[in-house]
Amino acid sequence: MSEMLLKEIDNVSLSPLPKKEETESERRSFLLVDENETLQVKDEAQFLQKLGCSAGQGVKVLSIFGNTGDGKSHTLNHVLFKGEEVFATSPSPTSCTIGVWAAYDQCLGLVVLDTEGLLGASTQMNQRMRLLLKVLAVSDIAVYRTRAERLHNDLFQFLGSASAAYLKHFTPQLRALSSRCGLDVPLSNLGPAVVVFQETSRTQLLGHDGTVPADVLLQKRFHDLGQSTEAFSSVQYVGTQTITPPTDYSQFLETIRQQVKNTASRAPRQPAIVFSALQALSDRFCGEISDDKVSMYSFFPDEYFTCPSVCLSCNVRCKNGMNHQKDRVPHMADGLCQYAHQYNNKVLICKRCYEGGREVIVVPKTSASTDNPWFGLAKYAWSGYVLECPNCGIIYRSRQYWMGNQDPESSVVRPEVKHVWQGSEAFQTDNQNAAQRVLDGVNYVIQSMAEYSAGPTKAVTAWITDQVAPPYWRPNAEIIVCHGCNRKFEEAERKHHCRSCGEGFCQACSTRSMPVPERGWGSSPVRVCDVCHRQGGASQTVQVSQTEPRTLVARRVTEVAQSTLNMVSNAVDYPLCFVKGVARPDYWVPDHEITECHQCSKAFTSSIPKHHCRACGQGVCGSCSTENRPVPSRGWDHPVRVCDACVTHLDSQ
Repeated sequence: MSEMLLKEIDNVSLSPLPKKEETESERRSFLLVDENETLQVKDEAQFLQKLGCSAGQGVKVLSIFGNTGDGKSHTLNHVLFKGEEVFATSPSPTSCTIGVWAAYDQCLGLVVLDTEGLLGASTQMNQRMRLLLKVLAVSDIAVYRTRAERLHNDLFQFLGSASAAYLKHFTPQLRALSSRCGLDVPLSNLGPAVVVFQETSRTQLLGHDGTVPADVLLQKRFHDLGQSTEAFSSVQYVGTQTITPPTDYSQFLETIRQQVKNTASRAPRQPAIVFSALQALSDRFCGEISDDKVSMYSFFPDEYFTCPSVCLSCNVRCKNGMNHQKDRVPHMADGLCQYAHQYNNKVLICKRCYEGGREVIVVPKTSASTDNPWFGLAKYAWSGYVLECPNCGIIYRSRQYWMGNQDPESSVVRPEVKHVWQGSEAFQTDNQNAAQRVLDGVNYVIQSMAEYSAGPTKAVTAWITDQVAPPYWRPNAEIIVCHGCNRKFEEAERKHHCRSCGEGFCQACSTRSMPVPERGWGSSPVRVCDVCHRQGGASQTVQVSQTEPRTLVARRVTEVAQSTLNMVSNAVDYPLCFVKGVARPDYWVPDHEITECHQCSKAFTSSIPKHHCRACGQGVCGSCSTENRPVPSRGWDHPVRVCDACVTHLDSQ
């Protein structure tokens, strides 16, 4: 017996379904936007086809808002469609309108939008509230329908918050759309006309005694609650008291007709523009909204419309609008950030440029942008890292002097802590890439082994010699011929300085040695030319400066170190992989974590070596990193290896 009863119950519950499907297929309204804020119409042509109107027809948009159960769909059907079931209604306690539904009223030329009720129990409430404001933004007439016996504060807070959010977040998008569509009057300056339609059964209507107009009383309530309706072109009150049904909609319908005819603030526009406006707002303001990041102090908090990204260092939210990166606008936030060592988010700003009204970030590098890799390698070894401003040139060298170098933050740069955003390039504010750049310089030597002879070695040695030479020495670049025999130096031939007179000589003319204490060389014999050796010292008495002994100390260190440069050809045989782990910049993926190419996913083998992209730090194969580009943001001024993906990104900047 129980089984038969269950079968009958199943039959009863299933029998109405075909009738429901038939009703939906015959209904003139269609789903325009679902509860996930996704447009259900693919283009303008389909929008026109579903509405059933022509492309050249001028239309206005009417939307309706209100709490769940206040009869919004029922009101639209009876006021605009003569009671026809255009929008679904149901006696069910649950809401029957999910998302935004649209229909076209041919008599008044209205695109009618029916929205989901407020205060209904539904999921994704934040996104659905944002959807309501998008609908309001494209509307010419916005109706707030209520059956409350007295107007609740929720009505005023909803409309007041909508007005503020419309002005703050939607104005730029609507202004841009107006420009694209060639409209004479920007859409952003023409907020919708709001009609508050109240139906009571026992309570007298607003302004019933006639002493104060209902519209004035309505504005007073907004003012008392600290709400503004600045975004709306007008706010009207329409009330009807229904003691015995049916409801009298005559006054409400007349108000709608007047708003349709009123072209002083809003003129009819083509349906395609309506669709474009809704599409533009949907593209801009989309994405999930986390409940834990929304402070519900209003119906439309800023979190509905602003970028959800937060600073990784201080957890402050980005203040720009949603999807602002599509316009190549970077993340921004108000207030100061806090330094976090794991993000290294302190940058150095050129002080001279900052005082001139420009913010120019300088990055510590091993060499100036004008130095080639040979001299970059040598200069870093002897002058330390440099700070180079694109406007002011080299503003700091960490080892410009052998002692007493100033901290750059106290002299030439201004430190500032910057916000850190997910996916943005890491800050490069120290010389952590120095070791790798030196290795790259050594690799450059290795790759040039076919040309690597005494010539390049002498060029580097000569430059180092000039950097730490005593003031009385003639610079290597000026020494073309031997000062003793006037023979022109060969390219690979070594030049020798006489420690007494400071001139340049060949090996044959500087074989002698003797102490030169007057030059600060102490009592030990040092190289001198034949002439100075015969004369017993320099031909003229020279006053030794106080700084000369210090420079001579540096020169003695140099003479010991020159042997290292002369032995580079032997040093390059040392496997560089032993020191790569130490030299690896922080943003590089460690070698042991790289098993396949980040671009083509090809596994690395002994025949397919791994390379690091200098821009993103990922491991790539040679086929996916054939191009070289400068990466100034990482401290690489000269063209270096980058992956194909970063080549595209760098070329587009």
